[in-house]
Amino acid sequence: MTKRFSRRPLAICAAAALLSAGAAHAAPDSIATVAARLASPPPEARPLMRWWWFGPAVAKPELEREIRAMKAGGFGGFEIQPVYPMELDDPARGIKNVPYMSKEFLDAVSFANRTGRANGLRVDMTLASGWPYGGPHISVDQAASRLRMATVDIPANSSSFALPVVMSGEKLVAVFTGEGKGADFDANRLALAKPGAAVNGRVEISPDPRARVAVAFIASRTGQQVKRAALDADGFVLDHLSEKAVEHHLKTVAEPLLKAFGDQPPYSVFSDSLEVYGTDWTDDFIEQFRKRRGYDLTPYLPQLWTGNGDAAAGVRHDWVKTQTELADERYLSRIDAWAKAHKTRFRSQTYGEPAVSLSSNRLVDLPEGEGPQFRQFSFTRLATSAGHLYGKAVISAETWTWLHSPAFSATPLDMKAEADRMLLEGVNQFVGHGWPYTPPGTVEPGYSFYAAAVFNDHNPWWSVMPDVTGYLTRMSYLMRQGEPANQVAVLLPNDDVYAATEPGKVTLSGHMAKYVTPELTTQILDAGQNLDYVDADAILALGLHHPVLVMPHVTRLAPAVLARLSAYVRGGGKIIAVGGKPSLAPGLLDAQRQSEQVRQAADALFASGPNVVLVRDDAAVGAALAAMLAPDMKLSADVSDVGFVRRKLADADIYFVANTSNHDVSANASFGSKRQYAAWLEPDSGKLVRAERQPQLKLAPYESRVLVFSDKPLAAAEPQRLDAPAVVADLGQDWRVSFGKGASVQMQKLRSWTDDDATRYFSGVAVYSKDVTLAADQIAGRRIVIDFGPGTALDSTPKVPAGMRAMLESPVREAAQVYVNGKLAGSVWHAPYTADVSSLLVPGANKIEVRVANLALNVLAGHALPDYRLLWGRYGKRFEPQDTQLIAPKPAGILGPVKLVGEKIL
Repeated sequence: MTKRFSRRPLAICAAAALLSAGAAHAAPDSIATVAARLASPPPEARPLMRWWWFGPAVAKPELEREIRAMKAGGFGGFEIQPVYPMELDDPARGIKNVPYMSKEFLDAVSFANRTGRANGLRVDMTLASGWPYGGPHISVDQAASRLRMATVDIPANSSSFALPVVMSGEKLVAVFTGEGKGADFDANRLALAKPGAAVNGRVEISPDPRARVAVAFIASRTGQQVKRAALDADGFVLDHLSEKAVEHHLKTVAEPLLKAFGDQPPYSVFSDSLEVYGTDWTDDFIEQFRKRRGYDLTPYLPQLWTGNGDAAAGVRHDWVKTQTELADERYLSRIDAWAKAHKTRFRSQTYGEPAVSLSSNRLVDLPEGEGPQFRQFSFTRLATSAGHLYGKAVISAETWTWLHSPAFSATPLDMKAEADRMLLEGVNQFVGHGWPYTPPGTVEPGYSFYAAAVFNDHNPWWSVMPDVTGYLTRMSYLMRQGEPANQVAVLLPNDDVYAATEPGKVTLSGHMAKYVTPELTTQILDAGQNLDYVDADAILALGLHHPVLVMPHVTRLAPAVLARLSAYVRGGGKIIAVGGKPSLAPGLLDAQRQSEQVRQAADALFASGPNVVLVRDDAAVGAALAAMLAPDMKLSADVSDVGFVRRKLADADIYFVANTSNHDVSANASFGSKRQYAAWLEPDSGKLVRAERQPQLKLAPYESRVLVFSDKPLAAAEPQRLDAPAVVADLGQDWRVSFGKGASVQMQKLRSWTDDDATRYFSGVAVYSKDVTLAADQIAGRRIVIDFGPGTALDSTPKVPAGMRAMLESPVREAAQVYVNGKLAGSVWHAPYTADVSSLLVPGANKIEVRVANLALNVLAGHALPDYRLLWGRYGKRFEPQDTQLIAPKPAGILGPVKLVGEKIL
C-alpha cells in the first residue's frame, strides 16, 4: 500500500472526535494497554437503552427503580423517548397520563436526569415525542411540504378552465396548458400560463378545436402526523427543509426540554430516522433552487413527473440535490449548532426522507445507523462509513429494532447474533431498542413497545444480562481502538439516484440498494475484504484512502470528481467499474459540454493502465478484486457466513471475527496483516494467548473471536494442549427441579417444562439440582466443563413479518447460571453451551445447581391480551401490537443431554 492511502490524517481527526465525546485519553494505546483494559473497559463503551415513557405516565419511585435496574444490568445509560399512552388514567394504580411538555412531564425529565447522573449513567434526550420531529406547535404552514400536481381536462373550443382548489397551507406555483388528457400529456409541449391570468378561479384561454389539459403545480403539505406521539404531542411533522419550522421547533420544544436538565445537559440530543414520507418541497424552494442551481425550475416542473431523457433526468437530479442541501443546512447543521451551543451533542440517524446523503453525516457529532444487514446495502454501514471518512470515533446503531417478534420472544443469543453483525459493519456503540417503562402492579410481563423486543428486568433471563452487556461493552471498546482498516470503498452513485428519483419517494438511502446490490456486497465480502461506502462529496473533500474503489453502475459524475479519481489512480489506487463508464454530467445546466468532459475524462481514466478495469456485472467483481488485492481474511473452506472487521493500532492489528450462521465452522485462516506475531485475545479477560500466524479457526454457531497481530512478541502463554474430550459423568437424568416458590418435582428425564400443565405458562427461573460423586482420578489434571449439548439448528427462517433472530434453539432455554458446590461457575447463554467447572469440583460428592431462565412470552401466552378499545377511543389508534397471533408458550428448561466432559491437560 502506498503512502497515499495512509489513514493517519483521519486518525488525528478520530482522536479529536474521541476527545470531544468525553474520552479519558487521546493518545493511541498499545495493544498491551488495550488488552489490560479489556476486562474492565471504560463505562462510556457500555450499551444504552431507549427508554419508552408511555403516556407519558411515569412516577418517580419507578423511574428510580428502573434506572438502578439498568445500571445493575450493565447498561451505560438511556435515551428518554416519550410515546403513546398505554393505559387510561387509573388513580388506584397511580397511572396518570400527563401532557407532553407539561410541568409534570418536564419535572419527570429533570428527576430522571439527576437520578441517572447520580448512578453514573449517561442520559440522552430525543427532541420530540415519537418521530419524525413535529407536534401540535407545527401549524400547517410549517408542516412537511410536497409539490403536488393536479390536472384539469379542457374540452374542445373552451375559452376558460377552473383552477384546482388551493387549500390552507397550499400555494399555486405554476399552471401549464397543452394537448392531452388527465395525466397523459407531453411534458415538453406544455406552455406556461402567464401569472395573474386567473379571474374568480378561472383562467381564460384562446379557444381551440382540440381537447387540452391544464397541469397545475401546487406547493402543498404531506399531511403526515407524528408517529407514536405521547399525549398532546400529536400533530403535523415539521418541514425539515424549512429554516422557520426547524427554528420554531427548537424554540418551542428543544429549549424547554434542555432547561429541564438544568446545569447538567444531556450527553446528546437525538433525531430518529428521517421518515418524512413524500416530502420534496418547501416554501422558498423556487428561490433556493435558482440560487443554487443557476436556473429557474418553474418551466421544468412538468419534467419532474413525466419527463423523459437526459434533460429531464438532469432536472430531477438538481431538484433532489437541492433538497439534500436544504436538509443539510436547515435541519442537520442547525440542530448540531444548537446542540453545541447548549453544551451537548447531536446524535442523528441520517438516512431516509428527505434525501440526506452519506456525507450529510459529517454535520453531526454522533452518526447512528440501524439494521444488521451486513451482506447487503445497510443504513448502518452508511453511518459507520461516514464515521470512518470524517473522523467520527464513536458510531452507534439502534439495535434489536425488530428482533424476534413478537415482543418477549427475543433471547440473549438473539441479541448477540444481531450485535455481532453490527460490529462487522463498524458499530462501536449499541443503543438497544428498547426498555419499556412499566408501572408497578402491571400484569406480567409488563409493557412492551408495539413492534420491538423488550430488554428490561421483566425478562426471566435478566440474570445473564450483565454477561450480555459485558460482552457488548468489551467489543465496543475494542472496536474504538486505533483506526478503521477496511481496504475497499464502494462509490454510492448519488448523482444517478438523484436523476432517477420521481415525486412520491425522494430518498437516496431508500433507492441505493438498486445499485449496491446484495450480490455486489457478497462479491466483496467473499473476496476476503470488508468495505466502506464513499460518495462524491467525500471524494472532493477528502480524496480517497482505500486501495480499491468499486463503482457500481455509475453513469453521472462531475468532472471534478473524475479529476480526483485520475489523481487517485496515478498515486497507485485501483478502480473496478461495474456495468459501464461515467458518461453524463450530473445536472441540467451546461450538461452537453460537461457530459463531453465526463466522457473524455472517463475514456482517459479507463485507458490509463491495468489499475482501472471494467466488468460487465456484479458477479464479476469478486474475481477482479482478487486480482487487484490480496484477501484481508482468507479461509480454506468457502464459509461466507464468517465475517470480520479490522482495526489498526500503532503496534498491532485487531481482527474481530464472527460466525453469523447456525452451524459450526472449521477452516484454516490467513490474514492480510503484515505484522509477524499472532495471539488470540480472550474477550472476557483480555488475556493474550499465543496463536499460529495462520491459525485454525474453529467457531461454534454465532461464536465470535478476536485475533491480534503485533510487531513484537506479546506477553502470551502457550495455549493449553488437551487430549480428546471424554465423558466424566452423564448428568442427563434424575434432576430435582423447583419452580419459584412452588414445590420441587423430580424430573427423571430432561424435557421442556411446558410439557406439564402446571408449568406450561411459567416464566421465571427454575432451579435444577443434583449430586454427583467423582473420584480424584476423574478430575485431577483435567479441564472439565459441564456440557449442555450443541443446540438445534433451524432449517429455515420462521415466518415473521420483520426482523431477525438466531436460527439456533439452545439446549438450555434460554439461559442459565451454573453453580458447583455453592459457587458460580459461569453463565450459559450462547454456543458453545458449556461452563468450566474444573476449579470447583472436588473428590467425592459435588452439588450441581443450574438456575435456568426462560422467556417472558410463556406467562404472556397464559392470559388474555389487553383490550385497547377504550384506550383507542380516548386517544385514537396510535399503535397496534405486532404479531400477537404468534404468541404461544416456547420450550423451556434444560432439554439435554447434559454431561461433564473432561480433557486431560498434556
